[in-house]
Amino acid sequence: MAKPKIGIVPGDPGGIGPELVAKLLNDDGVAEVADILLIGDRAVFEAGQSVAGQIFAMTPLDATKDDWTGVDQFALHEMHTIDPADIRVAEVTEAGETSALKSLDAALEFTQAGIVDGLIYAPFNKSALHLAGFGHDDELHYLAEKLGVSGYISELNTLDGMWTSRVTSQIPLRDVADIISEDHVHQAVYLIDRVLCRSGISRPRISVAALNPHAGNNGNFGSEEIDILKPTVQKLADRQMAVDGPWPSGTDFVKAVAKEIEAVVTMYHDRGQIALKLLSFDRGVTVQGGLPIPVTTAAHGTAFDILCDMVVNWEQGEVAA
Repeated sequence: MAKPKIGIVPGDPGGIGPELVAKLLNDDGVAEVADILLIGDRAVFEAGQSVAGQIFAMTPLDATKDDWTGVDQFALHEMHTIDPADIRVAEVTEAGETSALKSLDAALEFTQAGIVDGLIYAPFNKSALHLAGFGHDDELHYLAEKLGVSGYISELNTLDGMWTSRVTSQIPLRDVADIISEDHVHQAVYLIDRVLCRSGISRPRISVAALNPHAGNNGNFGSEEIDILKPTVQKLADRQMAVDGPWPSGTDFVKAVAKEIEAVVTMYHDRGQIALKLLSFDRGVTVQGGLPIPVTTAAHGTAFDILCDMVVNWEQGEVAA
């Protein structure tokens, strides 16, 4: 059976992404389970190796012309998106995110041409994205536009067989209640059910999380559970989906940890993100749901705060150069 062909983009060159790529490619067995094509600047990938203290060999080539799956080392479609002198560790810069977007655009073209089957991209910095003229709230909507997707899309997060989806994502919290509707809840549940079915779970068990404290406490703390969520869950259950809820805050994740369910559909971004990050901050994966190809990234950001501390310590002589 042929191995999947996976493209990897280093993300913001001043963030933690290049370091994560170096650590990933030094994990035992990675090369055995997938053919890896690195897409980006050699200098960026080498900087990540230097920080991680973990080296991997790269074979530069033109992935649009060469058979990159047959190389002994990790294949590198070498680009020149940023002057190494313009890489600013732990700084929000237009140059850094423009570099990241150029690599991502190339990778998306490769998926459409069948050069790779799926993508992994290391974290982007949203403040820097907007400096670079991004024009979208998040990477998922950018990816959808580039791939010509007009249907429902949503970020999914997964950890150790536990999955989360959300009805609303990267919007102000004050706007969440106005956007929750029967249709939006339906779409969120259907998407995660479809993804889990495609991953091999024949009948995913899904819990819908409440919006308000104590699931509204019979209307005392909000009526969304009574007016929208409970009737919607019942309609989904009537269609033979294994779905229940709405559950009070935390109850659904107790069920998930106990392996009583596979997925939780939350009403807003942080409701599910906080739970998964508390369980294991550094192992969670974001899956961009609703796209025609598999696209994943780390479930955390560029870690400028950590890198900034490292730079300060190095400048003060507390970290070896």
